[in-house]
Amino acid sequence: MKRFSIPLLIFALASIAFLAFSCVYTVSETEQVIITQFGKPVDEPISDAGLHLKIPFIQEVTRIEKRILEWDGRPNEMPTKDKTYILVDTFGRWRISNAKQFFLRLRDERSAQSRLDDILGSETRNAIAKHELIEIIRTTKDRQPDRDATLAGAPGNLGMLYPIETGRAKIEHEIFTKAAGKLTDFGIELLDVRFKRINYNESVRMRIFERMISERQQIAERFRSEGAGEAAKIMGKSERDLLRIESEAYKSVQEIHGVADARATEIYAKAYNQSDESVAFYEFIMTMESYQEMLDQESTLIMTTGSDIFGFLKHIDLKKTDAAGN
Repeated sequence: MKRFSIPLLIFALASIAFLAFSCVYTVSETEQVIITQFGKPVDEPISDAGLHLKIPFIQEVTRIEKRILEWDGRPNEMPTKDKTYILVDTFGRWRISNAKQFFLRLRDERSAQSRLDDILGSETRNAIAKHELIEIIRTTKDRQPDRDATLAGAPGNLGMLYPIETGRAKIEHEIFTKAAGKLTDFGIELLDVRFKRINYNESVRMRIFERMISERQQIAERFRSEGAGEAAKIMGKSERDLLRIESEAYKSVQEIHGVADARATEIYAKAYNQSDESVAFYEFIMTMESYQEMLDQESTLIMTTGSDIFGFLKHIDLKKTDAAGN
């Protein structure tokens, strides 16, 4: 009898310990607990951290996150109001505000993520379809359309930012407001929704690049034409200045020539009015200068002995000249 008492005692103690542990559960600071009985919740969710009791084997503990959770949507292709297809990638933050209602409608976070995909994706698509691309890209409507000062004279809207009425921040708030109202029925509190990334569709991207290139080419062509005009003005001014300088120089040259000719004439007149020896010497000098201008090593001159220009040459003693040369 004593031999069987010890194992029975151990079994009894283990059963009591197991029963005690089945009656007790803990709740941490980061979670809230729903007690279910035969699959249905009983009482209100327990969010106070600490040790709590439940009926063993009949009641079960379902733990629900109390912290802020994230939702990261998949990039989806959506058309804008101006029929431009873009890839929109969004993200959000949410938390479970009503654990009982959340459990009854969704049961777990996986189902909640799927519901968030449906609701937020749908509201995002509706908001994108109601606004033009510039409204989605631009951050705020407070920014006024502006143009680069260098493009002040450009035709049309070249280089100008288009005005907006809504802006990206307000579109995000619109998505948040409409989605938050729908998620309340599931015990979810939506905290924030933002655009993570907005990309062009590949076909649209090529058209955008072509339009950007065309605008840059128009701006470049405008600068080239303005540069050509300025260059023509500079060349015209330089030619006018050159002609003026040449004209003034020619005028100065003519004045100098006139003064020199007058001075030479005066000297000639004074020379003719002097003695016969002076006149003869002057004639001799002028004749020698004429020889120097007329004759060189490659020139051949044929003239009679009676010509005026030969007058001084025919009186030269050729024998003395040859002797002096030898």
